[in-house]
Amino acid sequence: MPIATVFLWAFAEQWYYPALLPTDWGLRYWHTTLARADVLSALRLSLALSVTVTLLSAVICLPAAYAFARMEFVGRRTFMMSFLAINAFPRFGLIVMIATLFLSLRLVGTFWGIVLVQLLNTMLIMIWLPSAAFRGVDRRLEEAARDVGAGPIRTFVRITIPQAAPAIGAAMLLTFVSTFYETEGAWLVGAPKLRTMPMVMLQMITGQIVVQYGAVLSVLLWVPSFIALLFARRVLASNQFAKGFGA
Repeated sequence: MPIATVFLWAFAEQWYYPALLPTDWGLRYWHTTLARADVLSALRLSLALSVTVTLLSAVICLPAAYAFARMEFVGRRTFMMSFLAINAFPRFGLIVMIATLFLSLRLVGTFWGIVLVQLLNTMLIMIWLPSAAFRGVDRRLEEAARDVGAGPIRTFVRITIPQAAPAIGAAMLLTFVSTFYETEGAWLVGAPKLRTMPMVMLQMITGQIVVQYGAVLSVLLWVPSFIALLFARRVLASNQFAKGFGA
């Protein structure tokens, strides 16, 4: 129901109580919103940030997830709990401290400054979910592959990765979506030079209280996430993708 209401407002030009549906439909607010140069530049920036953060997070975190799941080393439990502790800490206060550090490193107001602060937000997802999947891989299949002559790399690629793929795919999708909607880090580190879609949405809603602007931008924010979900379902079988979320 809330999603349907957002879509109705996005195409409503007049809607007054007690009418159940808009009394006047149109695309006037879509034209007004899309004609703004800051909306399109913010959409491009949000997409670039989401793709960059997702790929970097996968490159950095997946080897760490495999190490936490399959290797024994000193401090393994402490390191794992540290990622949980970071997310249990009030995020706004943590980002303020990071922004202060970035100010001295001249990373405030830069694309890579936002990427770094958003990477910290994705580490829990990209390590905990794949780590649980790597622990759940059937060791008997790996041993059987090694018995028939498969080397470690071939066993990893042909046996281990396919079993962990649903959880890895789910973790990457959650990372993409959470980065696309992230506001606090982008605001404290990127503003006012760089503005993402959620920041532009907040500015338009607080600057002029027009429900249609919020509805149009909500639909625009929802579309990339929906496309990412459809892409994931196409790449992975639907039942496998559901397993990645624990279904």
